[in-house]
Formats: sequence, C-alpha cells, structure tokens
Amino acid sequence: MTSTHLPKVRKAVIAVAGFGTRFLPTTKASPKEMLPIIDKPIVQYIAEELSQSGIEEIILVTNWQKKSVEDHFDPSFELEHQLLAQGKKALVAEMKKISRLAKFIYIRQIEGYGNALPAITARDLIGNEPFIYAFGDDLVKSKVPFAKQLIDAYHQFGCSVIGVQEVNSKDVSKYGIVKLVGKTNFLADIIEKPALSKAPSRLASFGRYLFTPDIFSALDRIKSGKDGEYWIADGIKLLATAGQVATCKVQHGKWLTTGDPATYLDAILEYSLDRPELKQIIINKLRHNP
Repeated sequence: MTSTHLPKVRKAVIAVAGFGTRFLPTTKASPKEMLPIIDKPIVQYIAEELSQSGIEEIILVTNWQKKSVEDHFDPSFELEHQLLAQGKKALVAEMKKISRLAKFIYIRQIEGYGNALPAITARDLIGNEPFIYAFGDDLVKSKVPFAKQLIDAYHQFGCSVIGVQEVNSKDVSKYGIVKLVGKTNFLADIIEKPALSKAPSRLASFGRYLFTPDIFSALDRIKSGKDGEYWIADGIKLLATAGQVATCKVQHGKWLTTGDPATYLDAILEYSLDRPELKQIIINKLRHNP
C-alpha cells in the first residue's frame, strides 16, 4: 500500500493504568502520571505531543485510582470563573487549552497485568485504524513532536513503527534492545535486557509506538510471560517476523523515561534548562555544591 493510500492516524492510546510502585508513598493516592515536570503533569506533555502531531482522539486506559487524570483533561468552569474574577485571563486561556487538545475518552483496563493490556482494552475503540500507543511515563523532548516523526515513518514504510534511541553501553541491560534486518530500518527482533556482549545493537525500544490494526491479531496469539504479564514486545516480534515493523530513531531530541525517582529528576532538569530563570538557579546551585 502506497503512503497516499494509507489510513490517516487519528487516534492514540495512553497507558496510565499502572500503580507507580517505585514512587510510593507519593503514588498511594496520586497517579504517577500526574507528577509534575515543573508546572505540568507528565501525562499532559504526552497529550500535547499527540495533539501537535494531528491526533484527534486520545484514549486513556486507566484504573480506579486515576480519577485525577480524567479531571485534569476535563473543562474546569468553576476554576476558570474564579480566575477571570481575579483578572487572570492568560491563565484561563492556558486552562482551556488542556481540554481542547483532543477528544478524550476514558476506559478502565481489563483484568490482568502487562504493558500489552491497555492496547487490548482499547481495541474496540480503535477499530480498524492505525494508532499511536504511548506509555504514560515516557516523554520525548524533541524539536518535531515524536508522534509526528512516527507518523512520517509510517507513511515512508507503510507498516507499524516503534520508537528507538541509542543508549549508553552501561544501560543496554536495562531495556529491550532491537535487532535490525541488515542495514535497514526494519525490525528483526527485540531482545529483552541482554548482556552487552550479547546485544545486537545499542538501540533501545521505548514506550512510543505507531501500530497498524495488525497488532491486535498478533496480540491474540501471545501468551502470558513472567509473573503472568502480557508484553507488547511479544506482539511486536510476531509482526516483525512478517517484515511488518519498522523503527524510528528520535531526531533532534531525546527520550526521557520517568519510571523511577532518578530518571524523573533527570527529566525535570532537562525541561528546566529550557527556561532561563530555572536554568540559572540550577547553575548557581551546582556552583555552590560541586
């Protein structure tokens, strides 16, 4: 199928059903995806990336603990009214933008564990369309929104596309490392957390994907793995055997995971350095605490 005849990518799924155990006790009552990166929660950065890439409908796969995520993307008329009464028109405009990023749909995750379940849960809402699949704790800070980069790669290769980024040698054993078909962009395999000596590359797969509807037939065939969890990588591997998965490196940017306190702090610093007033605070702090 040529790129001109490929279906438009209109929908996205954000997986926000995890419990954020590595951030306890903070996440006992507050979703991890609502942790702030300066003045916006993690999940809003992802929604903005999707909206800037032309996504019209965002499906958030949640659990009983995530009501504040839903509330965040709903209009807040009472707050807006109060801010207007205080003459804070610019802030009201910022609040309105949040609920207008896309059409938001919320669905509770089906019973089970694993990062494939949010996609399976959203299957009926996706239908027979391509879609972006995003983990709720992975950010990509880039000049061109990374979801747009995935969509461009989809039109180039005509198949599912997974986001990849080269990682340091010492970090290879932490991630799923991709094996490419020769010198192409097509995926041959994903090896989970390999020793550096056995790693086929230093390209790590991360939580940003563009899937064609074929992913669902692949997920129908996967079995639960360690601890009874269903892994999206297992479905991707099945598609890869048929040459139906390409890779897309982050261009002019950087993938930032926020999955634990150390990487979360790193993400805050990365975004803070873009703001002159915050950058200077960091510089001053480091000068006095070498």
